[in-house]
Amino acid sequence: MSVPVETIAEEMFKMVTEYQGKKNLKALDLTKAMIAKYGDAECSKDDCKHAIRQLMDSGRCVYSYFGGSFITLPHKEGAAPE
Repeated sequence: MSVPVETIAEEMFKMVTEYQGKKNLKALDLTKAMIAKYGDAECSKDDCKHAIRQLMDSGRCVYSYFGGSFITLPHKEGAAPE
């Protein structure tokens, strides 16, 4: 039985949160980490793509570009209310 996409998305979100400000993660980095954690039989590249899409559509993560495309948490503007 494969891992649900929602579970993969949650694990990816935790990983992005953990590395925020320390290391920029690419989509491939997240995909490799999830496949290493759950194994090829339980987690496919397609499942990871759907999980990333879910994170983007929900607004929990965004794509940033700094010489390459990275997945980060949304940035807050200085004047934005908390």
